[in-house]
Amino acid sequence: MAEFFANVAATLKFIKVTDVIDVLIVAFLAYKVIGFIRTTRAAQLIKGVVFLLVVTYLSDLFHLYTLNWVLEGILTLGAVALIIVFQPELRRGLEYIGRSRLLNGKLAKADKSSVKQLVTALVRAVDHFSSHKIGALIVLERETMLDDIAETGTVVDAAVSEEILGNIFYEGAPLHDGAVSLRRQRLYAAGCVLPLTQSTRLSKDLGTRHRAGIGITENSDAVAIIVSEETGIISMAVDGRLTRFLDVRTVEKTLLNLYLDETNNEELSFWENFKHISGRMQKLVAKEKEAPAVPAAEEQEADHE
Repeated sequence: MAEFFANVAATLKFIKVTDVIDVLIVAFLAYKVIGFIRTTRAAQLIKGVVFLLVVTYLSDLFHLYTLNWVLEGILTLGAVALIIVFQPELRRGLEYIGRSRLLNGKLAKADKSSVKQLVTALVRAVDHFSSHKIGALIVLERETMLDDIAETGTVVDAAVSEEILGNIFYEGAPLHDGAVSLRRQRLYAAGCVLPLTQSTRLSKDLGTRHRAGIGITENSDAVAIIVSEETGIISMAVDGRLTRFLDVRTVEKTLLNLYLDETNNEELSFWENFKHISGRMQKLVAKEKEAPAVPAAEEQEADHE
């Protein structure tokens, strides 16, 4: 036993501070990659890839040459196929890495009064939509530009107000079926078509509007606010996660926390931002779990939603 500890002590002498930092960085990156994979379709695919790797190794070990040749060919072609199949996930991951700060979006660079004015207008509009059961989908652009999404709709470039949002989402209006895209303090485009989420974990009760709201947050760092046309339930989607059964005060507080705090703390470090964001999302998820169950009949979403 004494010899063991002596060997350990001798080994520790050769470990430098940079070695410790190196290992911690690699461990953190591995942790983030695993967490990212678990939130995408790759989680199921990884199991199949591991199985193929094990079978390929066994075929080589037991000299099953034909099977080994076939499996090696599949793995070679599969590497290219993975890039094509998981292009949205790869794009999302690269965009995440490319951001200098987690929540340093376009809106976060605005002054306090502009942010509060915008949030007030949004909250009033969402409250009106919820009380009158008017379906709405509002996307707030942040670091990732959504020009490709705006091109699917009609460029409006107007000041955000409860009245203009009400006119857009009024049933029968030409642009009410699509989403509106906000850029900074302006309503940039309306009637936009969003990509639908491919997640298979969502409830079948969620309609197209909710799946589109989740889909745009999976492919960008945008925030989506969704109001159900059938129930008036308010939901928010951030980073591919949907939080439902929100009241207007929670929506207002969440938007102010997401954007106004970053305006007050522009010099926060990456890790401090990460901890702030994680805490907010955990509180939202906890609130969702504590929300009372709603009868299935009230949860049904129309196909056009």
